[in-house]
Amino acid sequence: MSDQTRFTLNETDLPKNWYNVMADSPVPPTAVLNPITREPITPEFLSVLFPMEIIRQEVSTERYIQIPEEVREIYKLYRPTPLVRARRLEKALGTPAHIYFKNESVSPVGSHKPNTAIPQAFYNKAAGTKAMTTETGAGQWGASLAMACNFFGIDLEVYMVKISYNQKPYRRIFMQTYGAQVFASPSERTDYGRSLLARDPGNNGSLGIAISEAVEVAAASGGAKKYSLGSVLNHVLMHQTVIGEEAIKQMDLAGEYPDVVIGCVGGGSNFAGIAYPFLRQNLKDGQRTRLLAVEPTATPSLTKGTYAFDYGDTAQMAPIVKMHTLGHTFMPAGIHAGGLRYHGMAPSVSALYHAGYIEAVAVPQVGTFDAALQFTRAEGILPAPESAHAIRVAIDEALDAKAKGEKRVILFNLSGHGHFDMTAYQSYLNGELVDYEYPAHAIEEAMKDLPHVAVDV
Repeated sequence: MSDQTRFTLNETDLPKNWYNVMADSPVPPTAVLNPITREPITPEFLSVLFPMEIIRQEVSTERYIQIPEEVREIYKLYRPTPLVRARRLEKALGTPAHIYFKNESVSPVGSHKPNTAIPQAFYNKAAGTKAMTTETGAGQWGASLAMACNFFGIDLEVYMVKISYNQKPYRRIFMQTYGAQVFASPSERTDYGRSLLARDPGNNGSLGIAISEAVEVAAASGGAKKYSLGSVLNHVLMHQTVIGEEAIKQMDLAGEYPDVVIGCVGGGSNFAGIAYPFLRQNLKDGQRTRLLAVEPTATPSLTKGTYAFDYGDTAQMAPIVKMHTLGHTFMPAGIHAGGLRYHGMAPSVSALYHAGYIEAVAVPQVGTFDAALQFTRAEGILPAPESAHAIRVAIDEALDAKAKGEKRVILFNLSGHGHFDMTAYQSYLNGELVDYEYPAHAIEEAMKDLPHVAVDV
């Protein structure tokens, strides 16, 4: 065991491959369905939205996909990211546990999202794409794709969930600084947005709605614009595995191995990014690391949702996938963790959770901010509200180890900083935040709108 606090790798240690969990997953993949025919989706359907290399990666079962050198060169702006032992937090908690965090907040935009934004922009550029569309919740994904599109000379339209558009104006300005156009969703720019605003002019939006708008714009462009997603899909989660691959090397430098790996989950990308390489070690090398996904009680797709086929968006234009879902009609409460307000969970994360290979827990908003403040005052880093969910459970694990008088090695993913989330912290410090638990009756009602799918797909 090392007495260091920071464990850093050199540029030469930057992973050369992404890890594809589908090669080793003990759970067979489920079909992805056309939202109109409800038959297995075809590459021709997907090609309206994505370049062919992205489609190939989405359906691949190769264990490793080589990272293009052009992507690795841009990764070097911030990767490898540091692994840090939170010694001051350990001391504050009086715990025998050792707490480590992978600090993804050091990227230019302050989060893990560029890990997939950069390759997605690269593959679109290689395919001749001139313009792209996307959605964003808290704005971290939108800022990341705006940066990546700027690097590759691609125009970008971002549909930002309206409540985040208003709560987080500086993230919007950040995207615009990179050259992106940003629109509050639901907007007047799409048929679907206009239909929602006609029924409810005060509609605060959701990620499902923003996805619908971005997909509509791309699909209606006649091929002039492609769509990009920041979470949920296999290729997105695979791009994020650079986090876990680096962390395995860094834990070796620390002379320890994690008993538990923790990440927050909204769509599943940052959790999968750190957890999937450790899952491989569990499956292939006999390790027994617990993999723990943390979600808000306001959006409990894993812990309270139904494992079923559902649309990926609210307007029923995106493919139908099998996932833990609160229903595509889900309208989230206005919690400050905007990146965790999606109605469903990545199909691979959902399948692995359903089969018992990963664990999940839901935590309330106020306790999450309590943990964020404790972490900030001990370690000096202000976490994003999303990342604070992982911190909450890391602290809970450390206190549990203290109560049991046992050593426990805890690793969590600090997926982003909170420098653009100061209104959330202001609300917390003013005592204005409240806890919200999504009601079971709302989930039951939403299940009535699930698509009817043949059982043999």
